[in-house]
Amino acid sequence: MIRITLGITALLSGALLAGCSSSTSDTPTPTAAANNSSIATPTASAPAPTTAAAAAAANVAGGWTGQYSGVYTGTFTLTWQQTGSAVNGQIVLSSPAHTFSITGNLTGNAITFGAVGAVTYTGTVSGTSMSGTYQVPGGGGGNWNANKS
Repeated sequence: MIRITLGITALLSGALLAGCSSSTSDTPTPTAAANNSSIATPTASAPAPTTAAAAAAANVAGGWTGQYSGVYTGTFTLTWQQTGSAVNGQIVLSSPAHTFSITGNLTGNAITFGAVGAVTYTGTVSGTSMSGTYQVPGGGGGNWNANKS
């Protein structure tokens, strides 16, 4: 059985080599000339915006005044410093009267901020106004809004 397999393999290899070596010096020519006008060539285009560029943080640096309602009702002032998407500053609440150092983050126009062990805020920024909801430790919360001063 092995001899037959080897013999067939040798026969096929020989026929293949013979077919290749028996070609003439004539080179095949295409039957029709190629039409280069229908070949699409890649063109350079402007790069698509990256996710980071598309989600550039809003600018909230400076002073803001606002109000809140819900579990607590009152007014507040915010003073922000901003570096890229990171924000930090101070919030002064009217009721309960207290001043907190706050830190937060901006992703596009979405903002989150708060103080350790205190109220946390989430919302959106639109130009010179922002609004959202707040949560107090232990549950409860409400709505808030602010305008740049």
